[in-house]
Amino acid sequence: MSADLVFGSIPPFYREVYDIVCPNQEHVDRELFVQLLVKSSLPKTTIMQIWELVDSSQGFVARNGLYKALALTALAQQGKNINEKLLESFSGQELPKPSLGDLSDLKTTSIRLRREKNPNVLGLNYSELCNLDTVKVELVPEKKGLILKHVEYEVTSQRWKTTVLRRYNDFISFHELLMLRFPYRLIPRLPPKKMMGANREFIEQRRRSLKRFLIIVTRHPQLNDDELLKFFLTYNGTDMQHKIKDHFRGSPDEFMISNLASKAKDLVPLDTQTQIGYSKQLIQLLYNSVSKMKDISEKMVVNAAGFAGDMLHFGSELSLMSNDATPVTAWATGNNDTWSHLQRGFKRLSVEYATLSDKASHEAVEAEEGVVEKLSLFQDMLTAYKDLCDRHEKGVLNDHQRAIQKMGQYKKKKMSATVQGSAETGTVEQLEQRILDQESQIANMENRNYFSLHCLQMETQLIHGNLDIFYEVLSSMAEVEAKAHNELAFVWTAISPIVETLNPKNVSVPSSPTTTSPIGSPLNSHSGISM
Repeated sequence: MSADLVFGSIPPFYREVYDIVCPNQEHVDRELFVQLLVKSSLPKTTIMQIWELVDSSQGFVARNGLYKALALTALAQQGKNINEKLLESFSGQELPKPSLGDLSDLKTTSIRLRREKNPNVLGLNYSELCNLDTVKVELVPEKKGLILKHVEYEVTSQRWKTTVLRRYNDFISFHELLMLRFPYRLIPRLPPKKMMGANREFIEQRRRSLKRFLIIVTRHPQLNDDELLKFFLTYNGTDMQHKIKDHFRGSPDEFMISNLASKAKDLVPLDTQTQIGYSKQLIQLLYNSVSKMKDISEKMVVNAAGFAGDMLHFGSELSLMSNDATPVTAWATGNNDTWSHLQRGFKRLSVEYATLSDKASHEAVEAEEGVVEKLSLFQDMLTAYKDLCDRHEKGVLNDHQRAIQKMGQYKKKKMSATVQGSAETGTVEQLEQRILDQESQIANMENRNYFSLHCLQMETQLIHGNLDIFYEVLSSMAEVEAKAHNELAFVWTAISPIVETLNPKNVSVPSSPTTTSPIGSPLNSHSGISM
C-alpha cells in the first residue's frame, strides 16, 4: 500500500513527533512505529491495520508514511473505521492531531533502539545529550542539626519532575554505587569534603561542583535510564545515605546485565588499542588547553569583579565629597566657585560610577556562568575520561594478565607433579581442577576486557559528542564581553557631558588681583618691608 500523503496540511505536532523518532532524518522501523502508536491506547489490531496502510513492504516508513499514520490514528481515536479514503475529506484543511500522551519516554525509546541497531556508534548529538535531563542544585538556606550543622542541597530533575533534599554524604553513597555498577563508564569525581571551617565561598564552589557532577551523570546515555540514578533523583524519604545502599546492595554491575557482554569481542575493532592511544593524546591536549582557558576565564571574572569594586569605591568617594557640609566661605575661595560646581557634579557622577560597578558585576556573573562553569564542566568530563583509562589499564587489563600468569604457574606445577609419577596423582588432579577453574576465570576476564574496551570506545565518542560545548563557551564569551563593553561605553559616554559641566563656563578672573597678607590685610608697598 502506498504511503503517500496528498491530502490536508501538516500540523506542527506531526513534525515534532518526527523530530523525536527520527532526529537524523532516517526511516521509522516497525518496532519504533508500534512503540509510538501504543501510546494512543488503540487496540493492537487497529495499530497493525494502520501499519499495513502506510507500510511500503520494506519494513519501515518514511516521513510521509509517519504523517499518514498519525492522521489515521487520530481518526481511529474518534471512533472511525480506518481506510485511506478518510483522509480525502481533509483536502485543504489541517490533519487531525492524535492523543499520544507524554512524548518524553518516546525519545528515550528512540535513542535506545538506534543504539541497539548500531552499538558501536553513540548516535546522539550534543543537543540530544543535553535534553536527556536538566538538573539544578541549590543551597537550602536553613541549616539543620542540633549540634553539628550541615548543608543541604535542593536537587531538581526536569525529567522526573522531582525536587529532593540531599546532603553531601548522600552524594558520596551515590558515587560509590555508581563506581561499582558502572566501572567501565565515565564517572566524574566528587568535590572534596572539608571537615571543619567550611566558609561560604567553599560551600558555593562545592554546590557548583555537585551540580556539574549531576549534569554529567544525567546526560550520560547509559546512566540516564538506570534505576540507581532514578532512585537518587526521586527518593523523598529520610536517611538517603543508607537507604540507597540498602536498596542496591549486591546489585550486579553493568557487565553482568548487559546484552552486549556475551558478544563484546565482536564489537571491538582490531585497531582498538591504536585508536585508544590516539584518543588519549587528544584528550590530554584538550585537558591542557581547557585548563588554561578556564584559568584565563577565571582571571577575567576576577578582573571584572575587581573593576566593579573599584568603580563602586571611586563613586563612593565622589559621593562623600558631594555630601560634605564643611563651611566654605569667600575667605577660602576668593572669587573661585569651582568647589560648589564640583560638589553638584560629583553627586551626579557617583550615580554613574555605581552604574559602571553594576554593569561590571553583571559581566562577572554572566562570565562565571556562561564561560567558566561550562569549561569546568568539560574539564570534569575530561578528568573522568582519564580516570576511566587508568581503571581499564590498572584494573581489568592487569587482572587479566595476572590470571594468565597464574594459569602458567598451575600448568608448570602440574607438569612437575606428572613427572614425579603416581605419588603425586592427587596433586595432579587438584591442579587439573584449578586449571579448569582458572580457564573459566580467564574467559570471563577476557569478556570483561573486551566489554571494557567497547565501553571505552563509547565513552570516547561521548567526549566527542560534548565537544559542541566549545561553541557555547565561545558564543557566551563573545556575547558577554560585547554586551559589557557596549554598556560600559554607553555609561562612559554619558559621563563625559557631566564632567564638562564641572567647570563653570563664566568665571570672572580679575586682571590685577589684590595680594593679601597672611592675616588677610592688604600689603602696603610703603610699609618699609623690603620685597
